[in-house]
Amino acid sequence: MKHKLLNQKLTIGSWITLAHPSIAEIMSRANFDWLAVDLEHSVITIREAEELIRIISLSGVTPLVRLTSNNANQIKRVMDAGAHGIIVPMVNSSEEALKAVKSTRYAPHGIRGVGLARAQGYGTSFENYISWQEDQAIVIVQIESIDAVDNLEEIFSVDGVDGYIIGPYDLSGSMGIPGQFDNPEFIGVIEEINKTAKKMKITSGIHIIEPEPKELKKRIEEGYRFIAYSLDIRMLDVSCRMGIDSISD
Repeated sequence: MKHKLLNQKLTIGSWITLAHPSIAEIMSRANFDWLAVDLEHSVITIREAEELIRIISLSGVTPLVRLTSNNANQIKRVMDAGAHGIIVPMVNSSEEALKAVKSTRYAPHGIRGVGLARAQGYGTSFENYISWQEDQAIVIVQIESIDAVDNLEEIFSVDGVDGYIIGPYDLSGSMGIPGQFDNPEFIGVIEEINKTAKKMKITSGIHIIEPEPKELKKRIEEGYRFIAYSLDIRMLDVSCRMGIDSISD
């Protein structure tokens, strides 16, 4: 039985890069299905991540963590802190995908070390957690290199990989056309990724950087089902500028 989040036909979440607990609380009340604490492109510490995870979880929203890298030790710590799953940057091969999956699971299904922390109820719900982590820990891989595109079927075939998110900036950069999202070559690669995912019945995801409702609707129409809608700093910036720009000449 997979995590309840993955049984939904469409899930919409967002990204947290600011460590203040109020950010997590405000965004949790906005009815997102999931929120990802971003460790890769922020200064959020593991200690701060635990606090954000706690707030998200207690609000009834699924807490995920985007890692700094595919690091088994970091995966163990964020899972012990109560994350329901991970978003793994720069997964380029089936071996890397398998490493991420195994790092979320205990033996005999994985390589994660066993300990007692928040996820295990500080020891009071260890038996329940053993069952939970076997099939409900979420693993989303980031496809953000042309090397990954060359290995898509192998990556998507790994048992335990639940979905993917396209990293458009890194992907276009690896193709030698950084930021050229309208380039026919880039569009063709995106179509190839989504076509392969549909064939292999893998949940397709994308990160919409700017908080544009029209783009959100467009991506849903295109078939994406695991959508990250903007992030805290862009929502704050856009909202601030919108008011000032409305009275500017």
